[in-house]
Amino acid sequence: MGNYTSGAELPVGLGLALEEYKAMDYFFSLPTQAQQQIIDHTQTVQSKEEMLSYVQSIVAAK
Repeated sequence: MGNYTSGAELPVGLGLALEEYKAMDYFFSLPTQAQQQIIDHTQTVQSKEEMLSYVQSIVAAK
C-alpha cells in the first residue's frame, strides 16, 4: 500500500477491499468529499462480502 496523505482516515476493511480491486489510487484521486461519502457508507456494511461488493460497485462506476 502506498503512502497516502489525503487526510481521510481509511477503515481497515475498506482499505483491504480497495487493495483487492487495485483501486486505492482511484479512491485517493477522488475529491475529499467523495472519499468521505464512501467512508461514511462503509459504516452500514455488515460483512466482508458486502464490503467487496460495495467496492466493486465503486470501481465499476469509474
